[in-house]
Amino acid sequence: MSDARDPVGDLRRIAFLLERAHESTYRVRAFRTAAAALRGKDVEQLAALERSGELRKLKGVGDVTARCVAESLRGEVPVYLRRLEATEGVELDTAAADLREALRGDCHSHTDQSDGGSPLWEMVETAITLGHDYLVVTDHSPRLTVANGLSPERLRRQLEQIAELNAGLSGFRVLTGIEVDILEDGALDQEEDLLAELDVVVASVHSKLRMPRDEMTERMLTAVANPYVDVLGHCTGRMVTGNRKRPESEFDADAVFAACAEHGVAVEINSRPERLDPPKRLLRLAVEAGCEFTVDTDAHAPGQLDWLDYGCTRAVQCGVPTEKIRNTWELQDLLAVRA
Repeated sequence: MSDARDPVGDLRRIAFLLERAHESTYRVRAFRTAAAALRGKDVEQLAALERSGELRKLKGVGDVTARCVAESLRGEVPVYLRRLEATEGVELDTAAADLREALRGDCHSHTDQSDGGSPLWEMVETAITLGHDYLVVTDHSPRLTVANGLSPERLRRQLEQIAELNAGLSGFRVLTGIEVDILEDGALDQEEDLLAELDVVVASVHSKLRMPRDEMTERMLTAVANPYVDVLGHCTGRMVTGNRKRPESEFDADAVFAACAEHGVAVEINSRPERLDPPKRLLRLAVEAGCEFTVDTDAHAPGQLDWLDYGCTRAVQCGVPTEKIRNTWELQDLLAVRA
């Protein structure tokens, strides 16, 4: 089978492209489940299963995924994958493409330990494939029970897992982090000693999004002034597409962005297509206020880690200076923000 491709790699690539194209979850899951079922089997084992007809009998492998495996074993790019790669999307303009090239990592991502769809190792493998130097893992904090937020004990276990994973990596680093809820009084939803240990803390509002303007402003100002906060996540909380559409939270953006600039808190440019937060008018205000930024995917699945293009386009459209975007910096400079 010297001419064979990597069937498991092809299945994962298909899932990745489906995610990036916002295809239905069940379709993505079909390819990821098949890849998981075949993971660890070498090409000869897969070829034997395919010849005997046993491949289609494996739990998690269906007709479409089995056909892709057979094509891959013959050394062919699976037809399903060829079609996806032929329609990957429109190229970014030159300035946005240059910014995308300058990004060294992603400061906001989720694993299946909270509400993400894939394990830590798969998110990391994808980040490496995309050419990142680092990935910040920012699973949710405990009060966000709908997202299976991490208790202090679970977060400590995750930190141990990340340390073990980093011990086996070369040229890439998994950074510890959290997307911590900003509570109604502006306090943070995690123990301070744990927040102090982390590489990057993204603080976001997930509840009572329709608070009165003055109360929301005070809530956000309190959080931004907290010395453990590094990034203000998806600041308006809006949703612009899909079934979960919701308007922006109301707050004094001038005051909040001035506080971000004063306290060294980056404003996140959230690349999720349903968020695209902050809106362009507010992103321009943050530039004028002298803020620093991160361009993040808020990825909940491996394919979503390639959504940085959306954030880069908005950053260029709003005149965000590249040098003000923290994840264009060298790793030691990013980490020095907390020093």
